[in-house]
Amino acid sequence: MAGMTVAPRRWLARLAATAGLLVTLVALLIAPASPASAHAVLESSSPAASAVVPSGPAEVVLTFSESVRQVPGKIRVIAPDGSRADRGEPRFDGGAVTVPVDPAGARGTYLVSYRVISADSHPVSGAFTYSVGAPSTPPVDSGADSRADPVVGAGVKVARFLGYAGLVLLVGPVLVLAALWPRRLSRRGPARLAWAGVALVAFATLADLWLQVPYTAGGGLFDVTGEGLSSVLGSTFGAAHLVRLGLLAAAAFLLRPLLSRPAGRADAIILAVLGGAGLLTWPLAGHPAASPAPAVSVLVDAVHLGSMAVWLGGLLMLAGFLLRRADERELSAILPIWSRWAALAVSALLLAGTVQALIEVATPDALFNTTYGRLLLAKMGLFVLVIAVAAYSRQLVRRRTAAARPVPVRRAVWVELAVTAVVLGLSATLVQTTPARTAVTGPAGAEVNFFSTTLSSPLYSMQVEIDPAQNGNNTVHLYAYTKDNRPQPVVEWRATAALPSAGIEPIEVPLLPLTDNHATGEINLPAAGDWQVKITARTTDIDQATVTATVPIR
Repeated sequence: MAGMTVAPRRWLARLAATAGLLVTLVALLIAPASPASAHAVLESSSPAASAVVPSGPAEVVLTFSESVRQVPGKIRVIAPDGSRADRGEPRFDGGAVTVPVDPAGARGTYLVSYRVISADSHPVSGAFTYSVGAPSTPPVDSGADSRADPVVGAGVKVARFLGYAGLVLLVGPVLVLAALWPRRLSRRGPARLAWAGVALVAFATLADLWLQVPYTAGGGLFDVTGEGLSSVLGSTFGAAHLVRLGLLAAAAFLLRPLLSRPAGRADAIILAVLGGAGLLTWPLAGHPAASPAPAVSVLVDAVHLGSMAVWLGGLLMLAGFLLRRADERELSAILPIWSRWAALAVSALLLAGTVQALIEVATPDALFNTTYGRLLLAKMGLFVLVIAVAAYSRQLVRRRTAAARPVPVRRAVWVELAVTAVVLGLSATLVQTTPARTAVTGPAGAEVNFFSTTLSSPLYSMQVEIDPAQNGNNTVHLYAYTKDNRPQPVVEWRATAALPSAGIEPIEVPLLPLTDNHATGEINLPAAGDWQVKITARTTDIDQATVTATVPIR
C-alpha cells in the first residue's frame, strides 16, 4: 500500500516539475529580446547641448549608443520659467528617444533631464541645456530626485550576494545527498541546509524585483509604485526573475523526496534540467545578456555560476557534515570522488572565467584602468589562493588514501570556504559594476574613466561623480543627502578644483542645480595629476559645510 502511495506522489512531482519547465520555456520565448550591448551613453541630442536655436523646436531627440527603455515620468523638459515644456509621453525607437515639446514656448534656456534603463537593466541619467533666442538663467527641475537612495544601491548588492549564497546552500546538499551521502547517516541536517538555500534564493529573487523599481526609477526602499513594478516585471530582467521563481517552485516538488531518501534516476534528470535552466536566469538578467556575444556570455556565465555552486557547496557539505560524521571507510570512498569533482569544477571555473574576461574586459588597458578590471584582478588573485589551498587539500586526500590512515583535511577545507566566500562577495559587486569594455570606451571611441566617491560633513553626505576623470572637459554631478540617506535640500552650491602640484590655483566650477539636492557642472581640467576638488553646500541661511575630494586625473 505504501509503495502504491509513493508512486503517485513521484508521478505528480515529475508532472509538476515538467510543467514548471514548460512554463519557463514559454516565458523565455515571450520575454522581450535583449539588445547586444550594455550601459547606454547619450551620443547626441537635437537641439545639441548648450546650443542656441532661433526658434523653439517641436521635439527634443535624444540618441543613445544602444536601445533603452523608459522610466515612467523621468524624461522632462523644463522651460525658463520652471514650468514643464514637454507635451505627452516620449517615443522610444531603439536608441532614439523623441520628446514632444511646445514650440511656442518662451525665449531663454531650457533644461532637459532624463533617466532611462540600458540593456543590462542599469539606469542611465543625465541633463543638459539648450536656449531659444538667447541664453538665460538656467531653470531648476523641481521634480522628485531621480537618483536611487544609496541604501537601495547597497541593497541590490546584498540581494545578489544572498542569491549566490542560497544557490550554494541548495546545490551542495542536493548534489552530495544524491551521489555521496552514506545511507546510515541522517539526512536531516543537509535537508535543512537545502531548504534554507531554497528560501534564500526565493527571498533574494523577490528582493531583486522589489529593489529594481527604486534602483531604476529613483527613490528609497519603499518608493515602489504599481506602474514601476509593472514596468520591471515586463522587462527581460523581470521575466528572468519570474522564470527563476517558477523553476524553484517546480524543483521543490522533486527536492522533498530526494532530501529524505535516495532519488530515482528520472527524478534526478528532471531536477538537473530544472537546475541548469535556473542557472541561466542569472546571466539573462545581467551584463552577459547585453554583451557583444550574448549567447556565449550567457552560457559561459551559467557554467561559471554552476561550477562555483558545486565547488563551494560541496566544500560546505564536506566541512560541515561528512568530515565530522562519516567513518574512515566511508571517507576513503568519498574523498577521492569529491577531489575529482572539485578538480572538474575548478577547471570549468578557470575556462569560463577566461572567456568572460576576454568578452567583458577586451583590452589590457581596461583590465588595469577600470573599476571592473581591478575588481576582476582582485577576484583572480583570491582565486589563485583558493586553487593553491585546493591543491593542498587534494594532496592531503591522496596521502590519506595511500596511507589508509586519517590525515587532517578539515582545516584546509575551511580556508577554501573562507576565501571563496570573499570571491562570492566580489562577484556580487562585479555584476553591479559597469563592464570594463564599456567603461574604457566612450561613444566616439575615446578612452573614458569615471570617479565617484561619498564625502561626509556634520551637515550632510555628498556623492561626487566626475566623468570622464581625465584632462580636458569633465562633467561633475553632486548629490547631497542627510545622515539618514534622504535627499538634502541645498540653498547654494559652490565648487572649485585646484592642482597644487602644478601650481594651478582653484578654478571655479559653474554649477547648475537640477533638483533640490542635485547639481551638475562642466569644467576643463588642463593637466593630469591629483586635483583637489572643494565643494561647499549651504543648506540654510546660516548652515553650510565644505568637503574636499582628491580626484586622480590622467
